[in-house]
Amino acid sequence: MSGRQVLVHADAALLAQAAAARLITALVDAQSARGTAHAVLTGGRNGNALLAALAAHPARDAVDWAHVHLWWGDERYLPAGDPERNAVQAAAFLAAVRPLGARVHAMPADDGSSAEEGAVRYAAELAAAAGPGEPLPVFDVLLLGVGPDAHVASLFPGHPGVRQSGGTVLPVHDSPKPPPTRLSLTLPALNTARQAWLLAAGADKADAVALALTDPGPDTAPASAVAGTERTLWFLDEAAAGKLA
Repeated sequence: MSGRQVLVHADAALLAQAAAARLITALVDAQSARGTAHAVLTGGRNGNALLAALAAHPARDAVDWAHVHLWWGDERYLPAGDPERNAVQAAAFLAAVRPLGARVHAMPADDGSSAEEGAVRYAAELAAAAGPGEPLPVFDVLLLGVGPDAHVASLFPGHPGVRQSGGTVLPVHDSPKPPPTRLSLTLPALNTARQAWLLAAGADKADAVALALTDPGPDTAPASAVAGTERTLWFLDEAAAGKLA
């Protein structure tokens, strides 16, 4: 896959700090070029570690947060405030940047309506932030954690959602990883980002990383099918990179 770069750091903490520093630069560059920046956040241990490092970074406020839109690649379809929701786990980071004006677009929570309705609402929110007639804003940076099965967002190997070729947001039912109901950006939506950054740390990710980097296709390793239109970065620690040739 053209434009892909693999960056290996000594451990998970250094990975998070390095990615946070790069993200600050990427957002500042986007704002310099276009005035407003759009970033897609991810949860999980690596995504949350990156956000914690970003919140604490001394150069954090080099970003004009009043002109940043923060989106989510996926979310557990649980009631608002549930500690398993990605947006709740990112609360400390959001508390640091919201007062600076960051526009946070959390995915809908389970309020008794269906996940299908939640997907429609988030797709409409994305379209409202896009240019006329466009379904999505152009994401400057897309962050994705890579699961031990090589899933990204809530797109799982062999699961029907990974084959969806249209639309921007889909409901996910019977997820192989709990909870069973989720919302996720579609693979075509993920692949509109200028830069796609995939994060993996820990020996439990080594098999998934090695598999995905052989490009077996989305049904086998959804992570292998994600690419930025300008740049694709894989942020690994030494343990996650341990099975690369």
